[in-house]
Amino acid sequence: MFVLLDLKFYVYIFLFAISFGAQAQNDKQLTICKTEESCIIDGELSELHWQKSQPASNFWQNFPYDTCLSKSKTTAYVTYNEKSIFVAAICYDSLPGNYVVQSLKRDFSYPVSDCFVFTIDPFLDKQNGFSFGVNPYGAQREGLIASGGGQGVTTNWDNKWFSSVKRKQNCWIVEMEIPFKTIRYKNDIGSWGINFSRNDLKQNENSSWCKVPRQFNISSLAYVGTLKWDTLPKKAGRNIAIIPYGIAKASQDFAAKKPVLFEGNIGADAKIALSSSLNLDVTFNPDFSQVEVDRQITNLTRFSLFFPEQRQFFIENSDLFASFGFRQIRPFFSRRIGFNNGSAVPIIAGVRLSGKPSKNWRIGVMDIQTARTRVLDADVFAQNYFVAAVQRNVFKRSNVSFIFVNRQQYDTAGISGINFNRVVGADYNLISNNNKWMGKAFFHHSLSNTNNNDAYTHATWLSYNTEKINIMWNHEYVNKNYNAETGFTPRILQLDYSKNRIVRNSYWRLEPLVSYYFYPKKSIINKMGPRWYMDYYANDKFTTTDMLNQVGWDFNLTNSSAVAIDYHNYYTKLVFPTDVTFSGNSALPIAEYKYQDVGLKLKSNQRKILNASAGITYGTYFTGTKLSYNADIVFRKQPYAIITASYTHDEIILPSLSKKVILDLIGPKIEFSFTKNIFFTTFIQYNSQIKNVNINARFQWRFKPMSDLFIVYSDNYYSENFGEKNRGVVLKFVYWFNL
Repeated sequence: MFVLLDLKFYVYIFLFAISFGAQAQNDKQLTICKTEESCIIDGELSELHWQKSQPASNFWQNFPYDTCLSKSKTTAYVTYNEKSIFVAAICYDSLPGNYVVQSLKRDFSYPVSDCFVFTIDPFLDKQNGFSFGVNPYGAQREGLIASGGGQGVTTNWDNKWFSSVKRKQNCWIVEMEIPFKTIRYKNDIGSWGINFSRNDLKQNENSSWCKVPRQFNISSLAYVGTLKWDTLPKKAGRNIAIIPYGIAKASQDFAAKKPVLFEGNIGADAKIALSSSLNLDVTFNPDFSQVEVDRQITNLTRFSLFFPEQRQFFIENSDLFASFGFRQIRPFFSRRIGFNNGSAVPIIAGVRLSGKPSKNWRIGVMDIQTARTRVLDADVFAQNYFVAAVQRNVFKRSNVSFIFVNRQQYDTAGISGINFNRVVGADYNLISNNNKWMGKAFFHHSLSNTNNNDAYTHATWLSYNTEKINIMWNHEYVNKNYNAETGFTPRILQLDYSKNRIVRNSYWRLEPLVSYYFYPKKSIINKMGPRWYMDYYANDKFTTTDMLNQVGWDFNLTNSSAVAIDYHNYYTKLVFPTDVTFSGNSALPIAEYKYQDVGLKLKSNQRKILNASAGITYGTYFTGTKLSYNADIVFRKQPYAIITASYTHDEIILPSLSKKVILDLIGPKIEFSFTKNIFFTTFIQYNSQIKNVNINARFQWRFKPMSDLFIVYSDNYYSENFGEKNRGVVLKFVYWFNL
């Protein structure tokens, strides 16, 4: 069968793709010269060094077209001194009306906000870089660029830098100061990758200094120019940051009829730059209070959903560890650390070493120790979590990576000889020079006290992406004995409702996709075209267990509106009696089921003060029918408030049920940005599937750069009668200071 193709075949495909990866052409260069003047970050380009700096102008369109210079004129400049890089830009504005700005909140979304962004690749390897952006009202966003920038910018990364904006009659001017201590670089590399980009939603145009084809993200490092240093950049010098926190909490569990519980805690993080490219992070007694609440999702699948990590220590510089495997085959998932059956387990301390000791090598080592405690009246022994990763660049933009993950229990006798779990693995990541070919191949193996035979997983992914066509191929195999306890592999775990047990199953997966786009001329449609997608699963005996065939047609309008029409054809083989409403009803018997539905998705002009998106699907569902629809409405009172109302509704009718099942998920959210430093967010979530109503309100005062005061209020109720479950108030203080 074709799913049994030898892995060598995929290796040959990868090598073939590399040989046809033509060089991305960008011959733009910019020389950065040192200044002896003092630099005042005020949004006024009055200093003499700006007049002497070489200008970066003649930006190219990325959207709506990529064949002409931008309509919106932008001119950027760079200079530096002993401590910092300075960036300035004049963003000319020839149209009347207000700028399009979501809020004054940090780390705003680039696609839906006017913005100027400075992108640098200090190692000129076109794989990893930094992004710094400012909107016309002075709100900042910074982030890391990984895997060549194909997936955009990860804004979870936070660090100190400074900016100022002045809005004038026909332009807005931005000045940035980025301390050398903020970024990671090698001071013996005299040429960096560089690009500038600007999103001008009033003009409905996205542009960049170096031309980026419109099918790629504007942050792609395949298309950067060269920043030439007049002298080699200096070492950043001593760079140590201590970030202590203090927290006080009052909570009450009404369901358990417990009195008010008062708790307090202190801890700290430390960031120590061992060199300008290598960083040591240390955490002591890290905080588990969630100042960001998970957005709930109605789950109509037989498998666990993925929720992202939100604890700060695990977020920063985590892409090296998190990039191994696939979305649902992760050998390491940091959210597994410090939790047991959904309850927090105290973390004593942790340490992480990460960075690039040279241009072609990247390393990461992390060790976390948890404490012995009790959860649900049961002993939970101390655990040590260790993960090490190393990455070596090969060819122009590809790399080979290796990972080792270890969970080791410490019980009453010390190190346990039988309670441990380890994963070793290797990944090959392909990115061609012109970004058209991307791919991955990996092989991971787990080691535990038992069931180590065939305890492995392997997969390949290959994508070819041009302006008109996108072709993707993916295969996965996970053996039931593969056991990544500090990872995320939900598909091999399935609940047998009849016996209330978890069963492990091996599976194969095939996932091809083909899409094609037309670009009508002189039309309100920017691009449109058909697509076909298949998601196929089989067991280790090559018997089909699940299959989705999807065909659709997409319309993307020039004004940012969109329409998508879809037809889905499903096949599901239930190997256990299963409640397919996932809401406590009777189970359907073991059998093979075929069903289908049609869907329509709409998105309005996202640049408008009031905008919306909605979707509806209807069709057969196992032995019955299902109607699903959702809507999101956003009202923006820029730049001070965003009001969002989200609604998801599912109606399931099955002949075996006396009445239809209705599942509702309602999530209104209000965000206020009083200033660039004071924010208030309240989030309400009504989820009938888990019978819960959650209220979360958060006040944040950023009184100094990277230093915050949080007040968080949370409340949970039963959705049927709004009876009280639990309630809590948290006061958290975080202070960042440099030594």
